[in-house]
Amino acid sequence: MIDHPALKPGRVAVITGAAGGIGLAAAKTAAALGMDVWMIDISPDVLNPAAEQVRAAAASDVTVTTQSFDVSGDMGSVCSTVREHHGHVGLLMNNAGVGGGGDVLAPRERWDRVLGVNLIGVLNGVQAFLPSMLAQGSPALIVNTGSKQGITTPPGDTAYNVSKAGVKALTEGLQHTLRNTPGCQISAHLLIPGFVWTGLTARGRTEKPDGAWTPEQTMDFAFARIVAGDFYILCPDGETDRALDEKRMAWAMGDIIENRPPLSRWHPDHAEAFKAYLADGADG
Repeated sequence: MIDHPALKPGRVAVITGAAGGIGLAAAKTAAALGMDVWMIDISPDVLNPAAEQVRAAAASDVTVTTQSFDVSGDMGSVCSTVREHHGHVGLLMNNAGVGGGGDVLAPRERWDRVLGVNLIGVLNGVQAFLPSMLAQGSPALIVNTGSKQGITTPPGDTAYNVSKAGVKALTEGLQHTLRNTPGCQISAHLLIPGFVWTGLTARGRTEKPDGAWTPEQTMDFAFARIVAGDFYILCPDGETDRALDEKRMAWAMGDIIENRPPLSRWHPDHAEAFKAYLADGADG
């Protein structure tokens, strides 16, 4: 059961990237809790049918509003519009994200798009909504969607890794600011999903792999950990438990501490050492 003072009927949940995946699952959960929901995504073609799913999930007569908007732009007007129609914001979830940026030599326009949505989009949401959320003087949550790739930074989509590493640092700094603001009743949380079956991860597949979690599983876990007070919401999945995630992350930090080459987990001189490190203690 989700019992948090910010997630109550009469409050509004503002969710970006709400037309599918994790954002849609969060919107359904908020509606089921009796919250009004403001769904933001770039395409109205997918927003409208998604909103019908949210209305169907609602436990009571809630208001579900959609707005087509590119979060890489100034969100001040979005905040003003939400305020005109609703009272206190209980949940701001900066979740919109794109992939496909590429490595350091990828075209600049691809980098600009990934950073603009994944990182600047989060900053835009925080800067637009936080002042009025502070002024409302009531409990509220800001949840920013990061990624394990922003922590272990595997080779491949460097632009995506950079964007999500930025979200991690931004959200950590945000929570530090909030906890040092007198009278503040807002907390920030970094959502770190595991392998989740979404449009971003499908990559041409039509059936969910056994190891992937559904968006609903991810958000059930996330809201439970928010209620428990976690800042880092490190989600497992059907392939990876927390213990494995911790070892991968510890190894990544060890590259600095032990002066190994960057991304040594994938370096030919260190790949076997990493396998041995994972195997150490695996049998108890």
